[in-house]
Amino acid sequence: MSYTAPVDRISFSLKHEAGFDRLFDAIPELDADLISSILEEAGKFTTEVIAPTNRIGDEEKAHLEAQGVVVPDAFKDAYKQLVDNGWPTLSASEKYGGQGLPVSLANAVFEMLNSNIAFTLCQMLTSGAVEALEAHASEEQKEKYLHQIISGNWSATMNLTEPQAGSDVGAVKTKAEPQPDGTYKIYGTKIYITYGDHNMTENIIHLVLARTPDAPEGTKGISLFIVPKFFVNDDGSLGDRNDVKCIGLEDKLGIHASPTCVMSFGENDGATGWLIGAENTGMAAMFTMMNNARLNVGIQGVGLAEQATQIAMSYAADRVQGRAPDAQRGENTPVAIASHPDVRNMLMTMRALTDAARAICYENGVFHDLAHFAGDDKAKAFNELLTPISKAFSTDIANEVSSLGVQIHGGMGFVEETGIAQFARDAKILPIYEGTNGIQAIDLINRKLPLANGAIISDYLDHIEETINQCSGEETLKELSSALKNGLADLRVATDFMLTHPDKLDRLYGATDYLTLFGLVAGGHYLARGALGTMKTNEMTHKVKTASFFMDRLLPRTKGHLASILSTKEHLDNEEIFHIVG
Repeated sequence: MSYTAPVDRISFSLKHEAGFDRLFDAIPELDADLISSILEEAGKFTTEVIAPTNRIGDEEKAHLEAQGVVVPDAFKDAYKQLVDNGWPTLSASEKYGGQGLPVSLANAVFEMLNSNIAFTLCQMLTSGAVEALEAHASEEQKEKYLHQIISGNWSATMNLTEPQAGSDVGAVKTKAEPQPDGTYKIYGTKIYITYGDHNMTENIIHLVLARTPDAPEGTKGISLFIVPKFFVNDDGSLGDRNDVKCIGLEDKLGIHASPTCVMSFGENDGATGWLIGAENTGMAAMFTMMNNARLNVGIQGVGLAEQATQIAMSYAADRVQGRAPDAQRGENTPVAIASHPDVRNMLMTMRALTDAARAICYENGVFHDLAHFAGDDKAKAFNELLTPISKAFSTDIANEVSSLGVQIHGGMGFVEETGIAQFARDAKILPIYEGTNGIQAIDLINRKLPLANGAIISDYLDHIEETINQCSGEETLKELSSALKNGLADLRVATDFMLTHPDKLDRLYGATDYLTLFGLVAGGHYLARGALGTMKTNEMTHKVKTASFFMDRLLPRTKGHLASILSTKEHLDNEEIFHIVG
């Protein structure tokens, strides 16, 4: 079982599907040679250093000892090399030691690093904390913490969830009591804290949601605090241990080497915390961190799906079983299972879904960069629109792709020996954390579609229409263009329903179907752009067939999703759901 970073595929997607070249005008110091060099080095690093730790981490797991959480030795070594080579600094601000490169480029590198999602979760949470601190912390706080966090010498966490407060953030009960010196004493317990404790970095900076004594109820009364594991002296050196510790690790279905901690704050004298911004403004800062994490989780889905696809393709090419499906009578020579139509269909589904999800996430990142570097307001709106699609669609396909990988392995897929089962186990968390995919769907229809009174979604659909028109001008792509046009028509009908239907419950019942329909059409759109790029450059000519397969075999799923959307809640409003037997 091995993984090779798909540098050529990633480069092609960035350029031809995500339109990365638009950034060259906004960032003069950026050029194609620099991008190519970074991607090549990242590919080599992830293939040789990160990917081999994936199986090791699954088998050895993280564990809790008296001094704290211990991760596998292979993780410690890989993390040191990650930091020594400067990979955590790519897109962070140059002011605090970062390289100031585009987020979309960092996303491409992050996909490759996600050849081991349990390992890269530490860096994912840290990068989100960096964005939150850059946007909301005081200058003094930035100077004190950001240099070390950005370098990777320290890591950072997001402490939101409590036993009674998961998706309902407003139910947070952790207390923050103001002190005469301007600090706060933090008391409470947080659960499901990724890399809440570990032995890879010198310090861990916790961002903690808590309530001050007179805070209003709900989300309006939440504040955000910096709570370091070790106090940081004025000269940057580390001082005494803060009153914060991991008191338990979750035993999980997957991502075994990623410590998911139960964190205790203030068990003794109270954990000391420093307020970020003003009291009762914590949700704005936390959403900055969460939005970063949501796109990154989508990219995790792409990275996992890519690795599962590679392993399944390799196995199908080597595993000999059965005669050729078109063998003549008397021809009994066994063939590789990749020769069988059903297996080929599964392999192509894996490849097409992975490529589609990659392109969605990548242009999401390009829109982020155009907003940041060029001040492009439409790009900013498109970035907001695509974020729930990137997170939910990409993680849903990661589950489908990893399941197909197990299926292709047959009985050997169901045992741990081949390693493919790990991907199915690891993938299951992706639609759950950083806002469940159901919440992403609700966010899409309640907050993102109404942006600018529906003008943003209308502009994005016109964006797809432009690609259809371009494809229709190429003889080879006319059928592809026609299929995408049909998918877009389904999306327009569904969008009109979500924007105009008067019954909110009807819209909510159809929200997940709408997000999936949107993802399928957006994915088809980007694969079509890739096909156009192939026609112009003659690069990766197989991408045309991948796009055609997607249009013919996968895009028609939009019909079923549209029917579900239009069926309304009457079909689901069934008392049997609530019936208690006995």
